[in-house]
Amino acid sequence: MSTTTTNQSGAGAPGRRKAPAGERVADWADGRLGIYSLAKANMRKIFPDHWSFMLGEVCLYSFVIIILTGVYLTLFFHPSMNEVVYHGSYVPMQGMHMSEAFKSTLDISFDVRGGLLIRQIHHWAALIFLAGMFVHMMRVFFTGAFRKPREVNWLFGFLLFVLGMFTGFTGYSLPDDLLSGTGVRFMEGAILSVPIIGTYISMFLFGGEFPGSDFVPRFFSIHVLLLPGIMLGLLVAHLILVIYHKHTQFPGPGRTNKNVVGLPLMPVYMAKAGGFFFLVFGIIAAIAAIASINPIWAIGPYRPDQVSTGAQPDWYMGFAEGLIRVMPGWEINLWGHTLVLGVFIPLVIFPLVLGAIAVWPFIESWVTGDKREHHLLDRPRNAPTRTAFGAAWIAAYFVMLVGGGNDLWATHFHLSINAITWFVRIGFFVIPVLTFIATRRICMGLQRRDKDKVLHGRESGIIKRLPHGEFVEVHEPLSQEQLHTLTAHQQPQPLELEPEYDENGVARKAGAGQRLKVKLSKGFYGEGTQIPKATREEYEEITSGHGHH
Repeated sequence: MSTTTTNQSGAGAPGRRKAPAGERVADWADGRLGIYSLAKANMRKIFPDHWSFMLGEVCLYSFVIIILTGVYLTLFFHPSMNEVVYHGSYVPMQGMHMSEAFKSTLDISFDVRGGLLIRQIHHWAALIFLAGMFVHMMRVFFTGAFRKPREVNWLFGFLLFVLGMFTGFTGYSLPDDLLSGTGVRFMEGAILSVPIIGTYISMFLFGGEFPGSDFVPRFFSIHVLLLPGIMLGLLVAHLILVIYHKHTQFPGPGRTNKNVVGLPLMPVYMAKAGGFFFLVFGIIAAIAAIASINPIWAIGPYRPDQVSTGAQPDWYMGFAEGLIRVMPGWEINLWGHTLVLGVFIPLVIFPLVLGAIAVWPFIESWVTGDKREHHLLDRPRNAPTRTAFGAAWIAAYFVMLVGGGNDLWATHFHLSINAITWFVRIGFFVIPVLTFIATRRICMGLQRRDKDKVLHGRESGIIKRLPHGEFVEVHEPLSQEQLHTLTAHQQPQPLELEPEYDENGVARKAGAGQRLKVKLSKGFYGEGTQIPKATREEYEEITSGHGHH
């Protein structure tokens, strides 16, 4: 009797079917990379299904589109300031002196197959990426998704937005056209106004006096290598933390801080995400094909002795430019040196505002004393003070955006540019305060409406006449799901100072920091900042028949 010796995989065993090629490749990869165990742990991960979570996906897909189109454009763009004479396809500019950067951009637009469409897609995708980041961060802010344990992820998202702003600025400066050159000249003047280090920074960026011959190659390296590399690392870290911390979800029946109710990553969510990517790509491509953006051939190459009329930054830089445009031209002389306050003060305000946005999760946690983990989101109306701060910041941003385009507002609406400037100067301090007050009152009004709906039900529109002649509207009671959604939120109480004496009669002394913390906490959660939600006793009393129609 003889025996047949086989290897571990069973190859050579009589009558045994040979595994398909795809399976053998998968086994080979899994044996070296551990893909199966990784996929098994994460492919069935649950993601909640809500339209607002798509905002982050718009940002992700726009970033992918930016990278893909940017790689294509890099193949044909020449980041050089060397002067050449144009003899290309665009007849009106033939014979003009221009830089190689401007000439190659014209060649991409008129001679490279699909070049103009790719340029337009690249630019529109950048604008949509930053717009998506702005709205996505506002969604995270207004719903409290930045709270523990997601403070670090908020910082990652914030850095992605800020780096995206500077990546966009360096990108639209590369063609060396008159519009972008005017913006770079504006930035160079702002940098030079910084005391002590301004001239050093300017020389480092431009390689000498503006415009020099090095700033396009340097901006090119920053735009295609440095900033995208950092952003890609932050994006990967951001997504890893989203998976690690699990996704936030809106309150509802069966949803707690310990579970996630939604759809699995595979196959449902991946199929939806894949379709959504092509939808975003198609919409951006359609916009790029229809709406022209940055037509450099209509603007011309940059010349230091010219300024483009109506030169405007992209919308995301409007806040910074608005600060400088409306700031009075103050100057002071110290020890023989001139400090240009008209530029220096805006350069201080802008990073302070950005810094306040970055550290907000830590400020709110300190003020409220809330150290718990939060995986359920807030409805914005249930956090009136936070919502009011967010609305006030948006109001301030749009006021300064008007300041950044004060010349266009003046020419298009036949207004005095001085009147617009003074409106922005006053509005920067007044409008955010009014917005804060109005937003908090609106939130409290919505809380009262929710409480009334819980206690009395939903207005049905059906009118009944009672036996004694009174007409009343019939209210339909809410479902248990609706009741849960309207009452599931918590209403924290403001912090209080500890008693002046402890249980042993020893005097306590509250520090200035503790007193400030308690005062701010009362501003967040004190009297007049929220409407007490309906209690079980109130609900049972009304639904038992007393005063309920």
